[in-house]
Amino acid sequence: MRAPQSDLPDIAADTLERLRKRRPRVHCITNAVAQNFTANVLLAAGPIPSMTISPDEVAAFAASADAVLVNLGTFDADRRAASETAIAQIRAANRPWVLDPVLIDRSPPRADFARKLASQAPAAIRLNEAEFKTLAASERPEAYATSHGTVVAITGETDLVTDGERIITISNGHPLMARVTVMGCAETALVAAALTVEPDPLNAVASAILLFGIAGEVAGDVANGPGTFAVHILDALFNLDRAIIRARAKVLS
Repeated sequence: MRAPQSDLPDIAADTLERLRKRRPRVHCITNAVAQNFTANVLLAAGPIPSMTISPDEVAAFAASADAVLVNLGTFDADRRAASETAIAQIRAANRPWVLDPVLIDRSPPRADFARKLASQAPAAIRLNEAEFKTLAASERPEAYATSHGTVVAITGETDLVTDGERIITISNGHPLMARVTVMGCAETALVAAALTVEPDPLNAVASAILLFGIAGEVAGDVANGPGTFAVHILDALFNLDRAIIRARAKVLS
């Protein structure tokens, strides 16, 4: 069923306020291209990033983190090993982790690994439609979310977020978001952060996606192209407030 959506802008504003106040740490096992921008997105919104994949320290970093992001954009042996170590540690601590199965539609080994990780209770999986079809085959998003006990967020021109029972759709964003690399990777890090401060996982994931989309719109209003857009979206996240969120939110029924 559709979730009540009129209150999502205020839930998102509350989530952002808590992120800024609590500054949770998100440990990011992410691709080499995404690390710098992902770290800056988290810092702009309030959370604190950490990024190491060193086998000597990743377990300690993950065990003490508030959430873990696993992004498969760089599919090398070191990151695969670090992902499994970090997931084991964050699950033992009973804290959330989020999967971003980047480009699994292009690589069968990557898809197989993503399916293995998806069986290890991610709080959320954020991906695009092609990636979801590869991960879930013919299963519908609601059914997949139910069978895996997770929140599925399929992002695109219109974003769909479901926990199996409820569905939220969001249409915020800007075309320039598709012209700057690792936007989706950074968005997933924000999802992981939101799960640390909002107790309803569906609302946490939808809030992060709404906040990121609105920041993209604000940045797009003043950017001259992809280069300035990447800078302005950081400023937009940093300056988001309840009034902007309420005015800009495009939450669909």
